[in-house]
Amino acid sequence: MKAVVYRGARTLEIESRVAEVPALAKEWGGRGVNVNAIAPGCIATDNTEALRADPQRDQAIPGRIPAGRWRRADDLAEATVFLASTASDHVDGNVLPADGEWPGR
Repeated sequence: MKAVVYRGARTLEIESRVAEVPALAKEWGGRGVNVNAIAPGCIATDNTEALRADPQRDQAIPGRIPAGRWRRADDLAEATVFLASTASDHVDGNVLPADGEWPGR
């Protein structure tokens, strides 16, 4: 017997983007293009405003993140700069999870 777990459209979209990274890296690597991605988890943005405005959800979501808080966009700045710099010339086809260890809950 197989369990069916519902995953929302947004989750499926993210999973498909993550799966594309290694394929794109193989395709573009020979042309001098590195392909990497950052998987940020929950970030405090306009898109998450409704979740953060709901007191129950605003407590529940950070409660499942070991970091204990919503990410801010600037939390990803240094990782973005690294991937855009020559320091990452030999980093290709990777997805950097910057999700506060969300799956580790």
